[in-house]
Amino acid sequence: MVDYPAMGACIKKARMEKGITQEKLAELVGIGNAHMSHLESGRSVPSMEVFIAIVNHLGCSADDLLCRDVESGRPAMMNWLTELVSDCDRTEMKIIADMVVSLKDTLRRNKREDCL
Repeated sequence: MVDYPAMGACIKKARMEKGITQEKLAELVGIGNAHMSHLESGRSVPSMEVFIAIVNHLGCSADDLLCRDVESGRPAMMNWLTELVSDCDRTEMKIIADMVVSLKDTLRRNKREDCL
């Protein structure tokens, strides 16, 4: 099930990171300002055409806007990560593992703080 308020928040965040106003994104996508406001607040559900236009104009993936954990994408991501570090020696692997653990902790801590 899609969490439309969360998706709207992700649209807003991506839009702001790109430095695009809500009005400009609405214009680029071909919808009214009020409709864009309703999408960002989760009060409206975008059509597939509008959703794809938003993704294209924000330069992000659909996964970025829909949710954080797309199960079907995990195996491909895990294979990519495995291949990426396959030529690392033991010391490099230890450093990478330590960095990943630290990054994961930081991301989760920031995620909890965003929810407060």
